[in-house]
Amino acid sequence: MKRVGIVGVGTTQFRSRWTEKTYFELAFDAVKMALEDAGAAKEQIDCVVYGIYNDFFERQFQPDLFVHDYLGMAPKPGIRVSTGGATGGSALSAGFAQVASGLYDVCLVVGVEKSADCLDYESGKSSPEVLKAISYTADMTYEQPTGRTAAGSFALTTIAHLEKYGNPTELQMAKVSVKNHTNALLNPVSQSPIALTVDDVMKSPMIAYPFKRYDNCLYSEGSAVLILASEDAAKRFRKQPVWIQGIGAALDWAIIGNRKDLYSFESSRIAAKKAYTMAGIQHPLEEIDLAELHDAFTGTELIAYEDCFFCEEGQGGRLIDDGIVEASGKLPVNVSGGLIGCGHAVGATGIMQTNEIVLHLRGEAGKRQVAGARTGLVQSIGGPGAAWTVCLVLERE
Repeated sequence: MKRVGIVGVGTTQFRSRWTEKTYFELAFDAVKMALEDAGAAKEQIDCVVYGIYNDFFERQFQPDLFVHDYLGMAPKPGIRVSTGGATGGSALSAGFAQVASGLYDVCLVVGVEKSADCLDYESGKSSPEVLKAISYTADMTYEQPTGRTAAGSFALTTIAHLEKYGNPTELQMAKVSVKNHTNALLNPVSQSPIALTVDDVMKSPMIAYPFKRYDNCLYSEGSAVLILASEDAAKRFRKQPVWIQGIGAALDWAIIGNRKDLYSFESSRIAAKKAYTMAGIQHPLEEIDLAELHDAFTGTELIAYEDCFFCEEGQGGRLIDDGIVEASGKLPVNVSGGLIGCGHAVGATGIMQTNEIVLHLRGEAGKRQVAGARTGLVQSIGGPGAAWTVCLVLERE
């Protein structure tokens, strides 16, 4: 298996609405950034992997075909990946396989989403149609007709964890929201940079118990792109590679009731363990310098501390209480602002998270730079109750 490095990154601003851009124009902008970052030309790209989650969002079936066309990549090979919120991470995993296998030397990984184009034309509002489009990822025979939502499915795991361990509490979740919205203030591409207090979060309206308004991420429009290269091919580009030292993935049962337990995300535990084994990580809290975890909901981030083995089961709340995961803490989590602060442009999210780690490992993250960062973790989850997880360990030499 060949060694795989990231040699170029590009991320557009994440917004609630890009009225002036199509989804393929957003993809073009991020591809241009990544090519310029790498000092590369499109002729040097051997293949493309597209992360685009939801056809309804783009109002276009097989939207990757039209992105490929707009980028001028024909007749280079291209494939599309769609795994819910994990789409970006899964696209990166597919690109890694293309290069590590030796099939191609240079792979462009493109994540893009434009959710607010999904309009309810009677009301002129996008939210009802966005929620309807997402609901189709639930079991259409039994779950979807009952009104199941993404927030509701993740709330079930959070409640089960609370009942078993006494956390995460609403206060601890509020602290995560404050942390991530605050971190987003230093991220120029973030959608929701807000200076909040714990009291602001605690008093915000309930959405799906125990999640309040500020415990939820916002759906976004945006694009994130990176360029993967084999060790030999990486010498052609300007930037020193950030190496993918470990990668792991898992897909759990679709029906949550069939799973091993209800109070954690087994796919995340398996994916993290595989990534750590491949990278030679034995003590994550000591060996990882920063992490970008999938915080679609604040409770999800707190459970992820345990699922990524930063602490023992039932101890996730302690990491936020003790400041360990703050930007100035021992293991900063979601310095980008995460999904809650930066936004969730679904197909692009896992790539945005990876690009954030790359910037820190290069020492190019500006005012939010984690000093001396050498190793980072990315967790990308998606599907009903985190059915899919992809984890990556990134390192600089």
